[in-house]
Amino acid sequence: MKKKKRDSGRSITAGIYRIFLITRWRHHSFHLLYAFSCCLLLFFVAFSLPSSPHPVTCYHYPMPKKAVTENSTSDITTTFRIAESEETIGRDLWSSGLSKFYYGCTNGSDDFPTADMKTHHNRYLLIATSGGLNQQRTGITDAVVAAYILNATLVVPKLDQKSFWTDTSDFSEIFDVDWFISFLSKDVKIIKQLPMKEGKVLTPYHMRVPRKCTPKCYQNRVLPVFNKKHVNAIQLGKFDYRLSNRLDMDLQKLRCRVNYHALKFTDSILEMGKKLVERMRMKSNHFIALHLRFEADMLAFSGCYYGGGEKESIELGSIRKRWLSLHQKNPAKERRHGRCPLTPEEVGLMLRALGFRSEIHLYVASGEVYGDEETLTPLKALFPNFHSKETLASKKELAPFSSFSSRMAALDFIVCDESDVFVSNNNGNMARILAGRRRYFGHKRTIRPNAKKLYKLFMNRHNMTWEEFASKVRTHQIGFLGEPNEVKPGRGEFHENPSSCICEHSEAKAGGDLTPHSHMHEGKGEDHRRNVASDVTDELVTEDDHEQDWSDMDNVENRIVAQGKGGLFNSTLIKKDQPELEELFSD
Repeated sequence: MKKKKRDSGRSITAGIYRIFLITRWRHHSFHLLYAFSCCLLLFFVAFSLPSSPHPVTCYHYPMPKKAVTENSTSDITTTFRIAESEETIGRDLWSSGLSKFYYGCTNGSDDFPTADMKTHHNRYLLIATSGGLNQQRTGITDAVVAAYILNATLVVPKLDQKSFWTDTSDFSEIFDVDWFISFLSKDVKIIKQLPMKEGKVLTPYHMRVPRKCTPKCYQNRVLPVFNKKHVNAIQLGKFDYRLSNRLDMDLQKLRCRVNYHALKFTDSILEMGKKLVERMRMKSNHFIALHLRFEADMLAFSGCYYGGGEKESIELGSIRKRWLSLHQKNPAKERRHGRCPLTPEEVGLMLRALGFRSEIHLYVASGEVYGDEETLTPLKALFPNFHSKETLASKKELAPFSSFSSRMAALDFIVCDESDVFVSNNNGNMARILAGRRRYFGHKRTIRPNAKKLYKLFMNRHNMTWEEFASKVRTHQIGFLGEPNEVKPGRGEFHENPSSCICEHSEAKAGGDLTPHSHMHEGKGEDHRRNVASDVTDELVTEDDHEQDWSDMDNVENRIVAQGKGGLFNSTLIKKDQPELEELFSD
């Protein structure tokens, strides 16, 4: 009896086990069949979609949540695909159709006293510049005007050799000093060094003037020091943006004579710069030059976020601690207000949306890009013809310049100045100075990203087609393409908008309204033109604006050791000797 029960139990157990095996096989077969069906479906979808020569990658800035949650993966990867289209704005793509009506003009008025008439025989002004090449350029330009205001002889300026840039070059190794002195001889007397007095070199009195100091400010603060007994020479330290943005017409024109004519690079720099330009011209009839500021220090100071997660937060946060006077920033707010540098990918997307095709040659002036090749890859995918001075010239050719940051920056300056189109991802010193210079010399096409308006487009581009995106980019960039009159006289920094030094031909005055807004929106009505002009004005920053903006990235004194000498994350802090932020991120 017991044996029958055991056999019966084993039979039941075996039956259950067989049922379990059958069920498991069917379940496994179902999953295999399901997986095979999914793969087949994806294979079919992939081959049925139109191909794209340049699929858009998304390294910087995390994808908006809306795009992820409301659209399927296939929507995100197929909707936004760049199309190779005809040049969007035709003949205006490479040059301004209105530039022929305007020209640079710097001659002073008949009642502007010359140096012989006003220079005090025993009064000398020295200045010590700050920062990199372009920041120093603004200091030199303003120093000539300051010497004129003070009726003083100017000693050839000393260049900053100790700060972040650690460039040992002196004035004569970057600029043609004899040309500088002779060209300005009618305006200001300039000498190479202080004279001797009683067998000794004069000892200058050191002082500093406030930022944006007006002519009256110089007369009230500096002149009384000259009038003191035994003070024949004064040296103004930290001389960068120490002169008001708003001056009378003759002083503004003097600024332009210095910046656009007297400050000429040395022959060796000019010759190498010319070679680089010629090599770009051999590759293509037209080329774009991009000044790309995307170094770690620049990004850390901006307070923006670039989608790099915890690694980025730690690295950039460590750098940011170097500046004691910086307050904590809200990355989303900075981005929303257009205060974040465009990523390399975003610059590329903007240019393609404006109509520049992928085969166009792109010259990039840049320092060490944060994220290295991974950051640059999307831009190179959009513009494969990617060049720099290092790719155009041999190490031997660059050897006389490569150890000097200002001389290397001068080479980039020349290529950017000679390019058919100049674009930047920021509004730092080099971008502003080149924008003003290109306006003065014929309004060569200069693209300044309207970052405040482009922000929403970049964040939501995966929710629209490429055609919609490109159309909106073109609309937002109206008034930011270097056209004549797109910036009202007196608005923005004078170095960026030298309106006092740009004159109109008689044909322009006789031809009526030749503003870029009427030209680019012909037939759209006066209300539309007025709204566009208002939008452009709203984007500009005036001297009276106190809110921290792009220019503040230049206004930082940096006592850290440069990369390669003290390491990228050297934690040395700056001296807090002034309540104001000083210039650093200038070039």
